[in-house]
Amino acid sequence: MLVVLGVLAVVLRSGVPHRRVTPPQRVAAPTLAGIHKIRHVVVIMQENRSFDSYFGTYPHADGIPMRDGIPTVCVPDLQTHGCDRPFHDASERNYGGPHGHRFAVLDVDHGAMDGFVDSVRRVVRHRCRRSTAPICKLGTSAPTPDVMGYHDARELPNYWAYARHFVLQDHLFQSNASWSLPAHLYLVSAWSARCARRGRPMTCRGAVENPGAPPGEPQNTTGEIPHYDWTDLTYLLHEHHVSWRYYVHRGGEPDCRDDTMSCSSIPQGAGTPGIWNPLPWFTTVARDHQLDNIRPFGAFLTAARTGSLPAVSWIVPSQQISEHPTALVSRGQAYVTGVVNAIMESPDWRSTAIFLAWDDWGGFYDHVPPPAVDRSGYGLRVPGLVISPFAKRGYVDHQTLSFDAYLKFIEDDFLGGARIDPRTDGRPDPRPLVRENVKLLGDLTRDFDFSQLPRKPLILAPYPKRRR
Repeated sequence: MLVVLGVLAVVLRSGVPHRRVTPPQRVAAPTLAGIHKIRHVVVIMQENRSFDSYFGTYPHADGIPMRDGIPTVCVPDLQTHGCDRPFHDASERNYGGPHGHRFAVLDVDHGAMDGFVDSVRRVVRHRCRRSTAPICKLGTSAPTPDVMGYHDARELPNYWAYARHFVLQDHLFQSNASWSLPAHLYLVSAWSARCARRGRPMTCRGAVENPGAPPGEPQNTTGEIPHYDWTDLTYLLHEHHVSWRYYVHRGGEPDCRDDTMSCSSIPQGAGTPGIWNPLPWFTTVARDHQLDNIRPFGAFLTAARTGSLPAVSWIVPSQQISEHPTALVSRGQAYVTGVVNAIMESPDWRSTAIFLAWDDWGGFYDHVPPPAVDRSGYGLRVPGLVISPFAKRGYVDHQTLSFDAYLKFIEDDFLGGARIDPRTDGRPDPRPLVRENVKLLGDLTRDFDFSQLPRKPLILAPYPKRRR
């Protein structure tokens, strides 16, 4: 034993090299570049405003044609045998106009953009014979309907502040020329359809107006539960293991049948499928066991506060905070400001892109004819804002865009450019075209500068003092 120890000591003293154990090296996390710096996309969708009604006088935007501060456009009014010009509307409560497909056609009038006043007159004249609804305050003897009114920074200080500090899109068109339900179907699936057989996507056919309304809606005369069997974006997100949530604010449903303009409110919540909450009726959502991803609004606030936002979020309001006539503009702006503030104060702010838009034009005047894409749209122009630490500062984006651009951005960011495409997504349906690939559609990445350092939050008071 002593001999062995002596030999070992000689070896150690002799300088014979021995194996050196090195500690494991820490592998650096891959650096995210370009669009992939955005790890959280939040789509906030409000209700029923045209671009001209909110940003028609915003500097350097394609707004209401004016000369010396006076609108040069005038919309025919068959009731007065004259025409009505856009006017500044300081009211926080609006009535708007009808906004179904037939009224989109009438308002656009082959590109003349001159049907807005007469659309209101038609509905009021028909309905107010037997109703005392708020819309009847417009009366057939009323002056210019408020569809010709526009707001500015005096009524919308926060929205205009977001435009000054981030990105305003002045050619964002509703994906479809119709009302809220088809708009929200396009928002999550790039299509609105009606399916003849449950669970059979190939029996679906495009439906710009009535894809199957929820029970309780006047358009649903049979009480049948809708079934949306074509492919939606959540199918691809699930296949690629990308997290998503659809947050629903509890309260009254914001919209109603298109030609009534006002109606009794239907209850809405995360567990209540409806006009603004259509995902529970998508076959893919149920089959993929994703129904729990449709959550109450409070869950969003918790996720923002704890830095656990999913990759993709959609947020929809209830009626009182939706800006759908006759909801107060100020209340909707306060709600949206609260949502944006919650994201900006979140640990996730530095990797988030917020897309804020309004789902349809609500009957309000807009002077830009929508481009033709297919039989369903595009619809009329709506306001669009991009808010992000990587958004360009004070940039007005003139690209032609629609809600399809949101899907394209999400697909390019998280899905490697995969599309809701019947030829490639593994779940065929007969949609007429892949909306995300339409050549006319712009690229949302142009609204960002990914080389800049992440910008600081812009925390705003939900109820700022109104300018005079």
